[in-house]
Amino acid sequence: MRDYYDVLGVGREATQDDIKKRFRQLARDSHPDANPEDPNAEERFREVAQAYEVLSDPQKRAAYDRGETLGGDLFSQFAGLDEILQQFFGGAGFGFGGVRRGGPRRGRDIGTTVELSLDEAASGVSREVAYLAAAGCTTCAGSGAAPGSSPTTCPTCGGVGQVQVSRSTFLGSMMTVTECTTCRGLGNVVDEPCGVCRGAGRVDDERVVAVEIPAGVDDGTRLRLSGRGGAGERGAPPGDLYVEVRIAADERFTRLGDDLHHKISLGLSEATLGAEVTVPLIGGDSMDLDIPSGTQPGTVFRLNKHGMPRLRRRGRGDLLVEVEVAVPTELTKEQEEALRRFGELHGESPASHRRKRRFRAG
Repeated sequence: MRDYYDVLGVGREATQDDIKKRFRQLARDSHPDANPEDPNAEERFREVAQAYEVLSDPQKRAAYDRGETLGGDLFSQFAGLDEILQQFFGGAGFGFGGVRRGGPRRGRDIGTTVELSLDEAASGVSREVAYLAAAGCTTCAGSGAAPGSSPTTCPTCGGVGQVQVSRSTFLGSMMTVTECTTCRGLGNVVDEPCGVCRGAGRVDDERVVAVEIPAGVDDGTRLRLSGRGGAGERGAPPGDLYVEVRIAADERFTRLGDDLHHKISLGLSEATLGAEVTVPLIGGDSMDLDIPSGTQPGTVFRLNKHGMPRLRRRGRGDLLVEVEVAVPTELTKEQEEALRRFGELHGESPASHRRKRRFRAG
């Protein structure tokens, strides 16, 4: 996924006015209506709109700058785009919940998931994913017509895909443009449907694609693969594939953003007198950590740059090592006597005999 600041062509220090001004310019230049001969125009327009939707919202922008995963419904992230466009261009919506142009529809977006270990998320990995998506029918070459025949121009709209309709409103009679119901906006009709795809021009097909997952992804991160979704209607652009990353729990670490948290258990003498312990590192390595004498339970040691790589940014987080002190529950007679002697020397008053823990029901 491209950096949103690069998509809009602004720096990270850009003001909200700078972002709004740049979006206005790019939206006009990249809108599909302004580029009817460019099959990639809609894709560029969607990318610009997505970048603006995130960077124009202060909270979303702050979360994006921190490298956090943005929530929301995967397939409705453009639901508010028509409202944005109405503010800028007076309602020039395109295919995101508003009025769409006549003609074949763009292919459907597809969502799938991929599961990674924490080590794989830290290093980045290439993973193959399988999914079901519409593909062009090979029997009719995507036309929807039976072999030996071809689609004909729609008699209702004359091939335009749209018709003018007069509607009565409290302001009087008004002419509006709507999609042709005869051809569903395609501009042509199929008199002899293909026996394989039944006139749709597309059939479901299982696909396998390699996904390059960058280092530093977090659980819930969504990656977009342009043009890997369902095939469009009769030559229209395909949809996109969205891959959501799921990261399995790790018994060594708890992830806190870019930082990792690890707990070590020390014995009473180790915490009191000091010790050297081995701490695991992400990726399978380890390092020795010196524990100073008198270390208290809950003490946290910060190991700089031993956390997760920062997604879309330089550097790494830290590894936070928290100390737990294990209190022995079973002692030999010799150990108990030594511990009592230690307590007396330390000015403590332990019980005259070991008391077992009792728990009251309720």
